[in-house]
Amino acid sequence: MFGGIYQNKRVLLTGHTGFKGGWLSLWLRSLGAEVCGFSLPPVKGDNLFAMLPQDCFVNSVIRDLRDANAVNKVVAEFQPDVVFHLAAQPIVGLSYREPVNTFTTNVLGTMYLLEAVRSAKCSAAVVVVTSDKCYRNDNNGRAFVESDPLGGHDVYSMSKAATEMVVAAWHSSFFSKEDGLGPIATGRAGNVIGGGDYGEDRIIPDAVRAFEKNQPLVLRRPTATRPWQHVLESVSGYLALGQQLLSEPEKTKLLSFNFGPDFEAERTVLELVDAWLIGWPEAFDLEVAPEPGYVEAARLSLDHSKAKEELGWRPVWDFQKTVAESAAWYRTRHEGQKDHSAMLNMTLEQIASYTQDAGRAGVAWAS
Repeated sequence: MFGGIYQNKRVLLTGHTGFKGGWLSLWLRSLGAEVCGFSLPPVKGDNLFAMLPQDCFVNSVIRDLRDANAVNKVVAEFQPDVVFHLAAQPIVGLSYREPVNTFTTNVLGTMYLLEAVRSAKCSAAVVVVTSDKCYRNDNNGRAFVESDPLGGHDVYSMSKAATEMVVAAWHSSFFSKEDGLGPIATGRAGNVIGGGDYGEDRIIPDAVRAFEKNQPLVLRRPTATRPWQHVLESVSGYLALGQQLLSEPEKTKLLSFNFGPDFEAERTVLELVDAWLIGWPEAFDLEVAPEPGYVEAARLSLDHSKAKEELGWRPVWDFQKTVAESAAWYRTRHEGQKDHSAMLNMTLEQIASYTQDAGRAGVAWAS
């Protein structure tokens, strides 16, 4: 997979205690990489990091990305071959309650990381993960392409657009000019679901919590449309992007890629819940809550043509398969299976199944 590029590579992964970071860490380890994780402690309560055996995360640095000295130290000592930057404040609702924390984590944290790589004269390829919400969204329903204007009407979206601008500025000012620095790129994914996500104000974690507490599932925006994709889709995109940066470092131009699902997976929140109930029938009752006081886009859509053409990446699982695999993971966890080894096996089995399906589909990284 991925041309064997990650075998014996030193990979610095920020955000390894989070949802996407946990999946990416496990996949990198299975690809033969030496992974060093850098992150805040996992959130209290259910989280993927705590559900897996801790020897899955041997080299784990629990520090704040906004601690410039700590970031400088881990980069200088570990000297990574590739950096995957996933650490962020990812919750829209929380960004309204903690706007300064959201901005400093997402924007200044990225700046500190890039400066640490630069100061260490580290030649690592750097993949910075942002979001589909980095685009200036006028709700016209058109699928965003990478050249569209960046912006945001809310703090979270603004922080992701600003992160993209930090990367662009550090690339043009330093990474493209200073000898010894490696290539840098950004990845913009759609709305990700999958096992191990327990974030607040997210529809699937909310559904799981409603089931466990025998309470109705409260839908805040049932008609909002999002590009739903399994976590492995976005993670495979980041890995494919890292593969290109490692194998063709002479491409020094700044690269940005959308990793979104096919258009058939752009569904409303209510359609997502309906599909979820197929995999977990009669799990909960539904209620519709009043609109929250903060503003979110009514529709998001991503065009992943560039990733398909330049990386050979494309989605593997359709909407129904994405929801079914997600439901299967949570059912295993929440219908009596508490053993860490069992959850590790379940997670690795889904990575293997996804990889096999990608190979059968002729996707470049799996072929």
